[in-house]
Amino acid sequence: MQRQAVPLSRSEKCIVGTGVEGQAALDSGALVIAEREGRVVYTDTDKILLSGDGETLSIPLVMYKRSNKNTCMHQKPQVQRGKCIKKGQILADGAATVEGELALGKNVLVAYMPWEGYNSEDAVLISERLVYEDIYTSFHIRK
Repeated sequence: MQRQAVPLSRSEKCIVGTGVEGQAALDSGALVIAEREGRVVYTDTDKILLSGDGETLSIPLVMYKRSNKNTCMHQKPQVQRGKCIKKGQILADGAATVEGELALGKNVLVAYMPWEGYNSEDAVLISERLVYEDIYTSFHIRK
């Protein structure tokens, strides 16, 4: 089965974008958005504690859960302990977002040349470095 993209273990924001990457990330539901103002008391890979208005709010993060397409869903905290947070600010990125923008791949330099003028069933050769340095590594979780 072919897919357009799977979340990478280390995605990058695109150099050339369409301008809707931020809105697409918000609409995906993968981001954790602050519901109120406060100060970050504690942050870890599984939760963020936000203190404000005399009470502390615990915000759980998704950790390595299986999606419907057997890919790995997780959220990465983007705030540090002690920082003041405003309502609507991004607290954690999703599996396919970086700094609140959709990030579906890596920025690599690619050369493509069709074989004898045809461009169906051709292949793109890549450097071994992309394999050995885990540039396009993604996690898949099966039942």
